[in-house]
Amino acid sequence: MKLVKSRIGVVGALTLLVSAGYMVLNAQTAPSVKRTVLLKQDMTIPGREAVMAHVELPPGAAEGRHTHPAEVFVFVEEGTISQYIEGKPTATLKAGDFFYVAPGQVHEATNSGSGTAKLSAVFVAEKGKPLTTQVQ
Repeated sequence: MKLVKSRIGVVGALTLLVSAGYMVLNAQTAPSVKRTVLLKQDMTIPGREAVMAHVELPPGAAEGRHTHPAEVFVFVEEGTISQYIEGKPTATLKAGDFFYVAPGQVHEATNSGSGTAKLSAVFVAEKGKPLTTQVQ
């Protein structure tokens, strides 16, 4: 009798583990941000390079708070984003809006709309440094 109860317990535990594993594997992953560098060019300003990039944020996607060793000029092509920039109130921006981020300033864009948000960004960056650094 004890052996039967033990086997039933083991089978039940294994069933729970398999079910939990299946749910984890089939859980939807958070939408990811797509960044495409379109141009990277040395500038006539010593120690600087220009970088032009296209950014796509699916609905609900967030970049994560980060900084750049660059001055960043961004134009919202499509969609709506919530833009956090350190030291400023979070702003809601839509197609046709633009913003500036100073070097080393913590910021994050989050897609607060129902469609994919598309941004164009131009960086005047310190040459030889990583373009993006994530922060906590």
